[in-house]
Amino acid sequence: MPIQLQDFEFERVLDENPYFRCLNVLGTLPASSISSSDASSSGSTSDGRLPAILRLEKTPFPLTLPQEFSSGVLEQAKFLGNTDIYTWMNGWLKRRDDLPDLKISVICPATDVHIRKYSKQDILMVHETPELYEKVVKPYIEAFPLSRTQWVRNILDGTSEAQSLLHSTEEFLILPDMKWDPTTSPLTALYLLALVRDPSIRSMRDLRGGESGHLSLLKAIRDAAHSVVERKYGLVRGSVRLYVHYQPSYYHFHVHIVHASQSGIMGMTVGQAHLLDDIISLLTVAPDILSSLTLTYGLGSQHGLYEPMLAAQSSVA
Repeated sequence: MPIQLQDFEFERVLDENPYFRCLNVLGTLPASSISSSDASSSGSTSDGRLPAILRLEKTPFPLTLPQEFSSGVLEQAKFLGNTDIYTWMNGWLKRRDDLPDLKISVICPATDVHIRKYSKQDILMVHETPELYEKVVKPYIEAFPLSRTQWVRNILDGTSEAQSLLHSTEEFLILPDMKWDPTTSPLTALYLLALVRDPSIRSMRDLRGGESGHLSLLKAIRDAAHSVVERKYGLVRGSVRLYVHYQPSYYHFHVHIVHASQSGIMGMTVGQAHLLDDIISLLTVAPDILSSLTLTYGLGSQHGLYEPMLAAQSSVA
């Protein structure tokens, strides 16, 4: 049963970002609006409602929009002011099925972890030594509920998004990321995802070089990504940026594939995004280097690692 947004009851705004034109909102939806398995596993409130997060994003403009001004796509314009050669105004576009105003993502039932993730956060730069990884981070990863990555397993076993696959092998698959809608977004907003099938690789800390390591897998992902974007979208080699997050938002190894022209998007900040080519080079030079490096990255104040890593920073030389 499709979720009916008119059933959403607003509680509070979690975060807003005018730069990225997005808004995260917390509320509730009726338990009857989602699958019975999800509702029963999460536990609804006494009134039969479940916590839900709405993420509202302004959709990108299609490149054909300016050409359609004379044909009435701009329904109304309101003059605001001008000076010299500059004029500014507000505008309203005509409602059309192929020109949506918003992309709406729904998380329901939303856990406390989801709520913290999508809430406004202060960022702390932390240093993660190999010792802190073993003592603090690795136990956190191992305690991560399997339910948080059920959606990944659904994709890998073909129970969801099978029609969206762009490439599939025994080791990994590639598909469009939910952040990118190829039917309404320009090609320069391209965002694909490579999901590895091996569940034992949880983050880049688990990657190893050498003959029995992961270099062949990483190179295969890189080559397949370039092949897919050339075959499917006509992009030449070098047109996409491949990177890995640390810390990732979920602990099942994956590679982000985005158009090289994208800049300033969330998830591409220094200290979080690590280029796949650089990872391959590091593992070629020193097979165990990712397990022995001290990694520096930003942690949001709502992240589950924030408090223990903050407390441990005084011990880092």
